Amino acid sequence: MYTLAKDSKVLDVNSPYSYVMWSTYFQQTSMIATYKDERIGFISGYILPEQPDTLFIWQVAVSEKFRGFGLATRMINALYDSLKSKGIHFIEATVTPSNKPSSNLFKGVANKYNTQCKTTLCFSKADFPIADTEEEYTYRIGPIQ
Repeated sequence: MYTLAKDSKVLDVNSPYSYVMWSTYFQQTSMIATYKDERIGFISGYILPEQPDTLFIWQVAVSEKFRGFGLATRMINALYDSLKSKGIHFIEATVTPSNKPSSNLFKGVANKYNTQCKTTLCFSKADFPIADTEEEYTYRIGPIQ
């Protein structure tokens, strides 16, 4: 997960420890996609404690040579399918305005499920300690039936 995040050149890269911890303690709400013996994509996510019907997707990464084939969408669909029996009816993620691929991904997932994708400001530029950090918008998909 760490290597895929680092190689993506767009994701915030967290410590290697955080990815090991994430894949250990949040493995039911996260996934790694493989092709042959190669890790080609991952999703890290968790169920929001205050909203147990909502899967929050923290990061999505796809290896550069596997982009453009719908892998991120298929991973989200597979992850949702594995959780819907637990009462998950919404998917959330935060996205910066410049991250058009992620924006298109989450809007496309909403279209696939024939539901809404509401966008609201989550974190303003003033919320971040670094001046050139973009604001983050919450994309809330659902309800998913």
